[in-house]
This record gives sequence, C-alpha cells and structure tokens, in this order.
Amino acid sequence: MIELLVFDVDGTLTNGDIIYSSSFEEFKTFNVNDGFAIVFWTKHLGKKAAIITGRESKIVEYRANELKIEYLYQNVKDKKAVLDEILEKEGLNYNQVAAIGDDLNDLKMLKSVGLSFSPQNAVELVKNSVDVVCQKEGGKGAAREMIEYVLKKSNLEEEFLKIWL
Repeated sequence: MIELLVFDVDGTLTNGDIIYSSSFEEFKTFNVNDGFAIVFWTKHLGKKAAIITGRESKIVEYRANELKIEYLYQNVKDKKAVLDEILEKEGLNYNQVAAIGDDLNDLKMLKSVGLSFSPQNAVELVKNSVDVVCQKEGGKGAAREMIEYVLKKSNLEEEFLKIWL
C-alpha cells in the first residue's frame, strides 16, 4: 500500500512557468484541487507527503507549510538520494511510494518507486517511463488526479468521499 507521496514542483504542482516582477519577485500558481487532495492524504489518512524539487523558492516553502507537507527538500540535484533518506527515516520501502515528476531530473526517482506518474505536459522521455500519465497538466490538477488514482487503487476512494457527503 502507498504510504508516501512525492511531488516535484515546477511543471507538476505548478504549470512550470516562473514569473518575475520588475522588482525580481518570483510568482508561481498552485492548483487548489491539488492542495485539497494533499491535505486529505496527510490530515485525514495520516499518511506522508514530500516535496523534492530542483529549485529553491520561498513560495514553495510557504505552500508546503500551508499544506502541512512534512518533508520539503529544495535545490536537490539527486532526488532519489533524498528519497532514500526519507525512506530510511520512515521505515518504508520503494513499493510504498508514489511519485510525480515531469522532467529528466525526476527520472531516477520515478523509476525507483512503486507507482510513478507524470502530468500530461511532461517531457516525452518521462511520459514513456512512468506507470501513469495523467490526463491533467502540471498545476492544473495532475497531483489531484494522481492522489485519486492512488486512493482508488488502495480502496480508499470511499473514505475520501464520505468525509464530504
């Protein structure tokens, strides 16, 4: 059973655009439906979530805190090595992990986990290497689609729905 969800940020939790103001402030947009599902995963199911990203941004730190994501690693060159650290801390194995990423720096990590995903707008090599290519694009509900897939596969979909019905 999946116990840990791992998310890339740019191109996965966001659409991949990085916008700067004239004063060099960075802007990113996140999808509220993705966040809703992540909070359900951690708060209502008591499961783990991690963000492992190649860039560093205060905005990502803020979003991770807002969603109560326990593990946040930024400016990461080797995402699989960071995942190894998390697995050791949590006493989990790769088969208990689902991860989503969109670009080449995600590949090693995606190939190691039990269930791998990419958003629809991922690069072709990644899309051809994962278990599931989401119908949604990054920043437009791909993470929510991933979580719903995992919930259905784990027979937890009804638990997700009963909280709201």
